Amino acid sequence: MKRLWVVLGAVLLGGCGFDTVASGHGGIGFDSFGSGTQREPYGEGLHVMRPGKSLITYDLRVQEMKDELNVLSNNGLDLKVDSSVRYRVDPLKLFELHTQTGPRYADILIAPIVRSEARKVFGRYAPEEIYSTKREQIEKEIYDEVTRALQGKHVVVEAILVRDVSLPASIREAIADKLAEEQRSQKMRFTLDKERQEAERRQIEAEGIAKYQTIVRQGLTEEYLRFKGIEATEKLAQSPNAKVVVVGGGSRGNLPLVYQVDGK
Repeated sequence: MKRLWVVLGAVLLGGCGFDTVASGHGGIGFDSFGSGTQREPYGEGLHVMRPGKSLITYDLRVQEMKDELNVLSNNGLDLKVDSSVRYRVDPLKLFELHTQTGPRYADILIAPIVRSEARKVFGRYAPEEIYSTKREQIEKEIYDEVTRALQGKHVVVEAILVRDVSLPASIREAIADKLAEEQRSQKMRFTLDKERQEAERRQIEAEGIAKYQTIVRQGLTEEYLRFKGIEATEKLAQSPNAKVVVVGGGSRGNLPLVYQVDGK
């Protein structure tokens, strides 16, 4: 019986081949003598392929596609932009991607959409914004537009990067001068704001001091001063370490005169 199974296995495998799906990949089978493209994808590992059956593999890992774009700014200046797109296949939609687009999906699908949407976005910005100040915002807008355009296409865009922008030397110098002038203006505005805040602080402080002095002056009445003088006299008289002679305040309510007498 064991020999029979060995013979049957040899007969069945005699016309079969083997195919491997590498790590990080997925496979789509095609049966020439049967149902054609198979919907269920093949996972990683070694697979036995009977006669008439083949296997097409797709890289499911994140991949990067670099491109050089010729774009126009909002004032019509021609720019060269080095960009890159990071993307991957949706593993759950491998059958749909294979039957609708095929293995060359990056060239057929992703590259044209990225170029088209990137040109639209760059056309909204001035050269100095593209070159320096708005690059991250531009990347985000391109990413949003490309993601929207690729909905239902069975690929996922992870990121879009603007790596370099090439400008004529004269334009670069003009942009550098403009940015330097803007920085100087910002610094001057900051200095003026700081000085204005300091002046306001000093004004508030002076007003507070003036109010305090007014309150103190209003509180220093003749009766209050006479009371404080009597209070001080009493404290001196009660001191065990000194002998004092108190002379009356005289006329018009002046303060008492206090003399300390040496005990000797």
